Amino acid sequence: MTDEGRKQEGEAPGAPDEEMRVGEAGTTGGGEDDRATEPDGTDSPVNEEAQAGGDTPTAEIGPDDGPENAGAGSDPDDVPTEDLNEALAEARRAAQENLDRALRAQAELENVRRRAERDLQNAHKFALERFVSELLPVKDSLELGLSASAEKGASVESIAEGAELTLRMLEQAMEKFGITVVDPAGEPFNPEFHQAMTMQQSDTAASGTVLTVVQKGYLLNERLVRPAMVIVAK
Repeated sequence: MTDEGRKQEGEAPGAPDEEMRVGEAGTTGGGEDDRATEPDGTDSPVNEEAQAGGDTPTAEIGPDDGPENAGAGSDPDDVPTEDLNEALAEARRAAQENLDRALRAQAELENVRRRAERDLQNAHKFALERFVSELLPVKDSLELGLSASAEKGASVESIAEGAELTLRMLEQAMEKFGITVVDPAGEPFNPEFHQAMTMQQSDTAASGTVLTVVQKGYLLNERLVRPAMVIVAK
């Protein structure tokens, strides 16, 4: 409608414009709550509440900030004194137990060493105990033979018989302990077990053969104790 028509009808020319302005104001300026839609956010109620709450930012809770991880970074000084005393006492008990075990082990080693030394000394002292026990009957037989030879009416044959028995007892005792006789009469000369005293010309024996055994030799468990003293044929 034109202004002329409005004038004719008695309306004010600028009335519709004022209504439009009021309507526009009602739709665009509808109070403080409508300011939340502003794109810059400066006048929004949310920003006003954040400003009202202060400038300190709110700490975010991470995945490791739960109750179960509350004491992970705690200060050692915050550990209760009772726990520290208990840990210290346990460490002292463990140290004392280790010391006791070390001392017992050292004492046991010392006892083993002493026993070994004592056994070695006894072995040196009493190694011939069994051999001596075998020789005692031989000595007894010799004493009896001497006593019998001193009696009246003792014959040479009885004395010789007793000496032979005594010699047989001695040989048996020596064999029990690995003592063997080296008697190489008629055998080739062996410098490892024989010692030549001299050499003689012989028509019956080959050169290098033992003619006569002056003194027998002996072996102890195949080890030479005394070589045989012999005369060797040229």
